[in-house]
Amino acid sequence: MHFSPRGTFAAAIALTALLSVPAFAEDGVTADTITFGQAAVLEGPASALGLGMKAGLNAAFDEINAKGGVHGRKLKLISVNDGYEPDRAIAATKKLIEEDKVFALIGPVGTPTSAAAQPIATAAKVPFMGAFTGAGFLRNPKLENVINVRASYDAETEAWVKHLTEDLKISKIAIFYQDDAFGRAGLSGFKKAMDKRKMEIAAEATYERNTVAVKSGLLTLKRAEPEAVVIVGAYKPVAEFIKLSRKTGFNPVFVNISFVGANALAKELGPDGKGVIVSQVVPFPGDASLKVVADYQAAIKAAGGEPEFVSLEGYLAGRLAIAALEKVGKDVTREGLIKTIKDTGKFDIGGLPMTFSAEKNEGLDKVFMTIIEADGTFKPIEKLIKVSSN
Repeated sequence: MHFSPRGTFAAAIALTALLSVPAFAEDGVTADTITFGQAAVLEGPASALGLGMKAGLNAAFDEINAKGGVHGRKLKLISVNDGYEPDRAIAATKKLIEEDKVFALIGPVGTPTSAAAQPIATAAKVPFMGAFTGAGFLRNPKLENVINVRASYDAETEAWVKHLTEDLKISKIAIFYQDDAFGRAGLSGFKKAMDKRKMEIAAEATYERNTVAVKSGLLTLKRAEPEAVVIVGAYKPVAEFIKLSRKTGFNPVFVNISFVGANALAKELGPDGKGVIVSQVVPFPGDASLKVVADYQAAIKAAGGEPEFVSLEGYLAGRLAIAALEKVGKDVTREGLIKTIKDTGKFDIGGLPMTFSAEKNEGLDKVFMTIIEADGTFKPIEKLIKVSSN
């Protein structure tokens, strides 16, 4: 067998070149980038939620990239529309992991979609971070790849009932919810809060996801004559429900879960929004006295957006990922990212503490109430007050 000296020399050069290139064991990590994936609703009646999370994540990533990235690597986000439907969430998640080869999943939106996507991420050992849902199943610390930013729906629903009963002395409370895993997660938390106080639910009604078919639910609740209606839904159907209620003279206290998309809800409601209450799980987007909020305001405005609750949540998820990657160092692995978050325990994100441990995968646990003013803006409130809708 004859070997060409030229061929041997070329092979040696190729081998040397190959050995001099750093080997990155993890998908989504190169010498100069780390790629994250987001499967979320980007079109349809809940699109403001996915688009808000995407805007907040990109604002955080653009902000750090302008400073050179994390240990010399720029952060990139690939967002795929799942239409807020579980089957599409499965397809989108598989595409991000298997085809786009993302390092981690961040900012997914919704309970039914997260319930479909999380097992795929867990099986692939891909981090599943900052989901825009307070569903209890994601708070199971045995899900080692899951990191939550926001407080749970159980915490929100407990806050609702506490404020309604203590501040307004209301005892007759009904619930209107989306007929799926999201709505049932809110219903479950609401029942726990009512049971704790030995109270009966005045009435229950539902609507179908990705529709605004709310009339039959409204009729059911109106018959029960509740003093308050707590709502577990997305902004378009919820706005339709409240507007129809007002039109028919049905004016209980309306209390919404954070997932509704507060600013989108206020915009949809217009003048009918006055006095509507929304519970929140992130700081007030107008409170620039908190450094992270001031940072967010500058970052979202630089991206051409306006401060609001959903994109702030996306921004906070992005800032947590950045803070964790900074601690991980140059040798970035998926396992290292999760371990760093849990081992570090407490992250100070611009004056906002997020705490984690082996037993706790939820960074924030505070819930506070906001009310829509007559001009469509929001005001944080310590105590609920009955507001005339006129």
